[in-house]
Amino acid sequence: MTSPQHGARLNDWANPASSVIEFIYKTFVVTELEVRKLRHNPTQLLTRAVQPVLWLVVFGQVFTSIRAIPTGGLPYLDFMAPGILAQSILFMAIFSGLSIIWERDLGILHKLLVSPTPRVTLVLGKALAAGIRSLSQAIIVYAVAFPLRIQLDLSFLALVGVVVTVLLTAALFSNLSLLVACLIKTQEGFMGIGQLLTMPLFFASNAIYPLALMPSWLQVISSLNPLTYAVDALRSLMLVGEASTYWLGLDFGILLGVTAVLAVVCGRLYPNLVT
Repeated sequence: MTSPQHGARLNDWANPASSVIEFIYKTFVVTELEVRKLRHNPTQLLTRAVQPVLWLVVFGQVFTSIRAIPTGGLPYLDFMAPGILAQSILFMAIFSGLSIIWERDLGILHKLLVSPTPRVTLVLGKALAAGIRSLSQAIIVYAVAFPLRIQLDLSFLALVGVVVTVLLTAALFSNLSLLVACLIKTQEGFMGIGQLLTMPLFFASNAIYPLALMPSWLQVISSLNPLTYAVDALRSLMLVGEASTYWLGLDFGILLGVTAVLAVVCGRLYPNLVT
C-alpha cells in the first residue's frame, strides 16, 4: 500500500513531467499553425531562393575568378557557400516578427494572450517555425552547390549538424525580430529597424571574407555577432575537411544560449504589444 508521503512524491515528480510535456506540445501546436501559413503563400519560399542563387552564381563566380579574397587554399566559392546560407537564414528570420504586429492589428494576438498558453511557448513556436522555413534555404544552397562543384560533406552527422545549426540560427534571429516587434509595435518602424540590422550583422561576420582580413576593431565586433558563430558552424559542417575556427561546441553553445535568453525576454515583453 502506498503511503501518503510516497504518493505526494510521485505527484511532485509527475506534475513537472506533465508540465514539460504540455509545454512542448503547445510549442509544437504554435509551430504547426505558423508553418501552415505557407500553404496560403508558398511563393515566399521561391522568391527567397533568388538571393542565394544570385550570390553564389554571380558574386561567387566573379570573386573566384579574380582571386581577390585569400581563403587559405580553399576555393572562394566553397568558402562563401555556408556564409550565403547563413545570410539567407538571417534575411528570412529577421522579418518574422512582423507577423505578430499583423496578428495584433487583426485581433488574433488578444485571443492568444488571454489563453492559458505560456508566452514563451508562443515565442518558441514562432522561432521553430522560422527554422523550418529556413530549411528550404539550405536545400536551395545545396542544390546550387552541386553544379558549381562545391565540395560538400554529405555524411549523415554533417547533414544533421547543418539542420540543427539552421534551426538554431533561425530561432535566434526570429527571437531578435520578435524582440524588435515588441518594442517598436508599428509595421513601418519594424521594417526600418529590420533593414537596419541585416546589413551590419551580415558584413560584420565571417560570411564572405575571413576574420583575418578585418581590422582589429571589426574583429571585436564580429566576435560579438552571433551570425559569426553560425557561419563558423556551417562552414565546418558543410565542407569536406574544413575545421571550425573557434570550436563547434562553442558555436552551438552561443547560438543556443542567446536564443534562450531572447526567448525569455520576448516572453516577458509579449503582452506589451497590446498595451
